[in-house]
Amino acid sequence: MVSDEVKEFLQEVSPFQDLDEPTLSEIAAGVSVEVYPTGATILYQDGPASEYLRIIKKGSVKVFIKPGKGDKVTIDSRGEGDSFGFLSLLGGDKSRANVVATEDTTCYLISRNVIVRLLEAYPAFSEYFLASFLNKYLDKTYGEISKRSLLHDGGDRLLFTTPVRELITKKVITASKDLSVKEAAEVMSKNSISSIVLVDSEGIPAGIVTDRDLRDKVIAKDRSVRDPIHTIMSRSLIKADAGDYCFEALLKMIRYNIHHLLVIENGRLKGVATNHDLMILQGTSPISIAREIESQQSIEGLAPVSVKINKIIGLLLKEGAKAGNISRIISEINDRLLRKVIEITEKQFGSPPVSYCWIVLGSEGRKEQTFKTDQDNAIIYADPERPGDAEVIRKYFLAFALSVREGLVKCGFPLCPADYMASNPLWCQPLRQWKKYFSTWVYTPTPEAVLKSLIFLDFRPVHGDFSLSDSLRSSVTAMLEGQMIFLGYMANTIIKNTPPVGLFGSFIVEKDGEHRDKLNLKVKCIAPFVDMGRLFSLEKGIQETSTIERMNALRDKHTIVKAYADEFEEAFEFLMLLRIRHQYDQIEEGKEPDNFIDPGKLSNLERRKAKEAFRFISKMQDIIIERYKPLIW
Repeated sequence: MVSDEVKEFLQEVSPFQDLDEPTLSEIAAGVSVEVYPTGATILYQDGPASEYLRIIKKGSVKVFIKPGKGDKVTIDSRGEGDSFGFLSLLGGDKSRANVVATEDTTCYLISRNVIVRLLEAYPAFSEYFLASFLNKYLDKTYGEISKRSLLHDGGDRLLFTTPVRELITKKVITASKDLSVKEAAEVMSKNSISSIVLVDSEGIPAGIVTDRDLRDKVIAKDRSVRDPIHTIMSRSLIKADAGDYCFEALLKMIRYNIHHLLVIENGRLKGVATNHDLMILQGTSPISIAREIESQQSIEGLAPVSVKINKIIGLLLKEGAKAGNISRIISEINDRLLRKVIEITEKQFGSPPVSYCWIVLGSEGRKEQTFKTDQDNAIIYADPERPGDAEVIRKYFLAFALSVREGLVKCGFPLCPADYMASNPLWCQPLRQWKKYFSTWVYTPTPEAVLKSLIFLDFRPVHGDFSLSDSLRSSVTAMLEGQMIFLGYMANTIIKNTPPVGLFGSFIVEKDGEHRDKLNLKVKCIAPFVDMGRLFSLEKGIQETSTIERMNALRDKHTIVKAYADEFEEAFEFLMLLRIRHQYDQIEEGKEPDNFIDPGKLSNLERRKAKEAFRFISKMQDIIIERYKPLIW
């Protein structure tokens, strides 16, 4: 009976499903069974070699290595039908990785002699394991390790693997802030540097002066070179930690529109990183796009620049960037483009009657944009002090928002089909009205209210008076505290969006229409992760909007996240990268990018990773059902 049960199981598992029945019967007769409790280490890195190939009948395991002290590289998470221990078994000398049960796990064990015989007798069986295990191990493990070392890297991945400290090749040059402009310029000329850090009498950095400051603030303004240098220095010192990767420095330069960044190590000034350093490091730089955006003075001038943003994605893909890093850089550049459109429009309309904050929603609010998606935005403006001013203020901002909307269309950002835009009077409101909106949605959680809240809860300020956005966010956080009925509605939304994989591991695709036989990456694959990240963050009052930032903030605050954060991030990053690559390939072919992929065109490894991600969604949905049991229907 046990043998029949094993044979029936193997008939559904690759690559055993391709073997003939007599061979399967023979294998099944020699199979043994082992059970491992949650947390049990089944194989140890550098420990004894495995004598068996283990196939997971029930449960899941995590496979990881530790290449150095404190380092940990997760190779894979495996579940029902997956196997592990192949490399160890094949090598026969030691285990190559750690394998730990992430839940109570039952495995079927097939001996080394049987596996070796199958590898020799069945080429397809051998090919499966070489592709599935060796490629995954080599690509994931050695790829992750080597790209951390400059000795194993060209210029492709350096932006994402090089610490900022490695850009610092010269001793930082400082000067007293009491020097004259002429004296400071002489120090810069003598040392062939484009910036100089000015310090006070105690040697603490007080500001920075760049060659652009000398050009724009002294020569162009016809100022005396005898003036104290501190009169033209920039007092806002933007800093990076020496251990930060260079892409973090890049983000700060784009965000603050600067070309020089102070580098701090152990609390002391180590040096200055420049945009030139980053451009040399990677051959080209998104900073150039940001600088070009900043130099434009009209919408017509911005439109051709915006086209170049898509090209950056190709560059970042080539550099081996994670999906999250690509999204963050593109979001920074898109934010700058949006702010520039708003600034140009402000000049046309004149000063606003009251302070306001332009907020972005959806994927833009979560910093998860890739290619130009629909406009999703809104305006929060200060409450009118006099009732009689309300209509004048309302008309100003609606006309203003309409003009910004048209400017963004010219720059390639299409209109939102559902009209979630600031040009819609509903979404251009004073602060008190926004607080009423959220109060209604939270305290009266109808299906429509929950749908609106899912869109607006990811809002993020981009331009204007951020205190308005902060005030709204604080109010919403306070409203949500203890609101289990509202959170229960959100939980219901999550569990009803089942992952696109059938009982026997087949993909569930669109049954008809334009995208027949394709997977909906956005709705069925990525949205569950976004929704889970949002739910968990609302439970704990976390105010971050990015999915990954939410999960990182929750690691030590939320029991579910603490247990599954690594698996969550790995699966989410994989699906996002799959989406980005798919859309990039479509654009390269001159097609309009969409979110529908043909699973038949995925590699074996990609299909495997996709199914693992879908199994993870199912597991998390089961946990959410248990957590919200009284509120689930």
